[in-house]
Amino acid sequence: MEFSKGSSSEILERLSSAYGVETQKQLAEKLGVSAANVSNWIQRDSVPGSAFVRCALDTKCDLAWLATGVHSNANSGSAEFSPNDIMVSGQKLLNIIVNSGGKAVLQRIIQAYGFTTQKELSNHLGISAATISTWIRRDYFPAEVVITCSLDTGMSLHWLATGRHSQNSVMFPKPIYKSSIIKIAKKSLVAGKLEGNCELVLDKNFLPDNINIKNLILITSGNKSWIVSWGLTEVSNGKWVLDIDGLIDVYNVSRRPGNKVLISGVNGDFECLVTDIKVLGVVVATLSYIG
Repeated sequence: MEFSKGSSSEILERLSSAYGVETQKQLAEKLGVSAANVSNWIQRDSVPGSAFVRCALDTKCDLAWLATGVHSNANSGSAEFSPNDIMVSGQKLLNIIVNSGGKAVLQRIIQAYGFTTQKELSNHLGISAATISTWIRRDYFPAEVVITCSLDTGMSLHWLATGRHSQNSVMFPKPIYKSSIIKIAKKSLVAGKLEGNCELVLDKNFLPDNINIKNLILITSGNKSWIVSWGLTEVSNGKWVLDIDGLIDVYNVSRRPGNKVLISGVNGDFECLVTDIKVLGVVVATLSYIG
């Protein structure tokens, strides 16, 4: 997960500037690590997220600047704190952060994003659910995720990292960001077959409120596309994706007495028994492209 910009040397210069120190040894002491660790960061050209977290909380410096070298103009309260926000510093603060890892910090991250499940967080960050479960089991503090969440949502880094608030903050900060983005499968209808294995990124607010977003797919054919709730087997009046004699297409369906259906397609209408067709899914939205 990339949240920082610049070489490790440039990043360490910003960290040193924030602390007001000049040497790697002095910076290492401020960060509570050995000088050898700092040298290794330069050799690997990789600075761990925990260094950003500790420096931002120790110095009240803008997290966006520490990570990227560019000051954040929006949500200025997300990474800069008044003295009341930081009741402890240094080793005591580090102990609080480490002891707030695992499930507690992940619950705060999920709350900041406005999610309700670990799976939503996993999908948003591109991290496997198994990795998140491991963090909980090992009581691990995911520093990079904490930083990403703070920059993503504008939520207080101090609250995300420690679970503590200033005297003026609310007990449960209201999330300023809630993801409404979902990913659904995208397939092309070609000669009665569904082909392709792509994904479509979609804002679920685009869909009707009563639509179950699980098992949705997008089917395209020519200048039309259909968002389909896949896996339904009981047909009713409406537009459906049907398999008839091994060929898939989108049809208008009307129920008839005697367990029959009237099916309307581009090539005409016909009536048949429900048992003569295979139901694949119902169309919940139709998209037509002009031009």
